[in-house]
Amino acid sequence: MTRQGITTQLVHLDRTSNHIEQGAVHSPTTNSVLYEYKDAQAIIDVFQGKKPGHVYSRSSSPSVSALQEMINKLEDGVGALCFATGMGAISSTLLALLKQGDHLIVSRYLFGNTRSLMGSLESFGIQISYVDVTKLTEVIDAYQPNTRGVYCETIANPVTQVADVQSIGSYCKERDILFILDNTMTPSAIFDAKAMQASLVLSSLTKYISGHGNVLGGAVVDTGNFLWQHYPNIQQQYKNGDPSQWGLTQIKKKGLRDMGATLAPGCAHAISIGMETLALRMQKACDNALKLATFLDSHEKIQDVFYPGLSNHPQHFIAREHFQEGYGAILSINLHESIDVVAFLNSLKLVICATHLGDNRTLALPVAATIYSENTPQEREQMGIADSMIRLSVGIEDIDDLVTDFTQALNNFNLST
Repeated sequence: MTRQGITTQLVHLDRTSNHIEQGAVHSPTTNSVLYEYKDAQAIIDVFQGKKPGHVYSRSSSPSVSALQEMINKLEDGVGALCFATGMGAISSTLLALLKQGDHLIVSRYLFGNTRSLMGSLESFGIQISYVDVTKLTEVIDAYQPNTRGVYCETIANPVTQVADVQSIGSYCKERDILFILDNTMTPSAIFDAKAMQASLVLSSLTKYISGHGNVLGGAVVDTGNFLWQHYPNIQQQYKNGDPSQWGLTQIKKKGLRDMGATLAPGCAHAISIGMETLALRMQKACDNALKLATFLDSHEKIQDVFYPGLSNHPQHFIAREHFQEGYGAILSINLHESIDVVAFLNSLKLVICATHLGDNRTLALPVAATIYSENTPQEREQMGIADSMIRLSVGIEDIDDLVTDFTQALNNFNLST
């Protein structure tokens, strides 16, 4: 049978999972913390990894397992783990796989919270090199004998630098190191991370996957591209059975279990419902983002527009090769220097001022003074973040209404001579 279209897969993933009961089209929400075993040997076998099963919901539950199975199918991976938040997924994964003395190459343009985590890793004795991931040469130059992998995002938040993912993936495969890719901005509906040689795909399920701004969650998917037999940090007790599962097993035990960033069953259910319309939402949001970016790019009161779909974007041609179904729905703008950022945001009537992205509603945020306020002016300058920058997460509204809202807001300001 030929591979089904993405929307068909999404709508039927839950129904065709192994967790459906009595003909329901959605997996049940299982709220039990504990799981009874009539045979004591059975719980021993599950604890020791000899048999699948659930023993305590901090580590696993039927509801979360159902969502993990769905997400894994979407990414065509060998396994997935879900967490309470996207940052829970990132921190649990990195802390489970790295140790003192290791070296990690990361994007210079990392999202603020992820960059903050990298600072914590450095305090634990893990070496971090920040590079421009739009240029493979910088990744190559940063390599050291103790390098364990490369970490980057497909599209950076908020300046939308596009990583040269395909080249980095090929280089990591050649070097036999991990390629850890944050795919939050470009989920599987518009981007195939496995085909780009990503080893582990991280995502904030809070954003586009669920889409409705009503639930937190995160995930890591092992694509099967990396051979864990070659990774020096896998602990001996986790080298059991199929080697393709060694990495996820260690992340589950040393990350999810030990650190406790557990996704609640009710949240797993809400995310699975949101996933059904992912492809439809992404298509509409990407279309809106391109049209809005084009409009703003031609407006005299907008100094800069950062969006990969524009031909003047520095990585536009990389984006054309990577993203077949749209360029994402995040864009950022710099207002003309005479326009006050706060006053402009307060002039918007339809667009919501909020710190979130991937929502059905269009959101706007003053970047430098909020999510990057802990960074120094020098760090923000290096990342391309100006004081006048506004990040837009474009939603699924009618595009004419969005253009009208920005038009009326901009009309409130006159350019100083």
